[in-house]
Amino acid sequence: MIRHIVLIKFKPDVSEDTISGLFAELRDIEKQVSGIRDITSGRSESPEKIERGYMHGFVVDFEDWDALERYQTHPDHKALGGKLVDNAIGGLDGILVLDIPVVA
Repeated sequence: MIRHIVLIKFKPDVSEDTISGLFAELRDIEKQVSGIRDITSGRSESPEKIERGYMHGFVVDFEDWDALERYQTHPDHKALGGKLVDNAIGGLDGILVLDIPVVA
């Protein structure tokens, strides 16, 4: 399994409703791309308070690297990625992405 982790520093004027809408678009992609196991998204509620501005994020679990590639090349993912960049502080600089192989 591949765990795709995305952390976002949204611009201060981006509303929670807008962010919820972006995450809803992400869940719509789940229905279109085979190999997605699960998607979790939301705002950090960490008691540690060390998010350093990355207050929102999502995790997508993929069956394998091929599923991740199908997701990355899907036109709806590309469109959503553009919206995330447009709404992040500093554009792409306001987004962190990690892809971690998970061994059960």
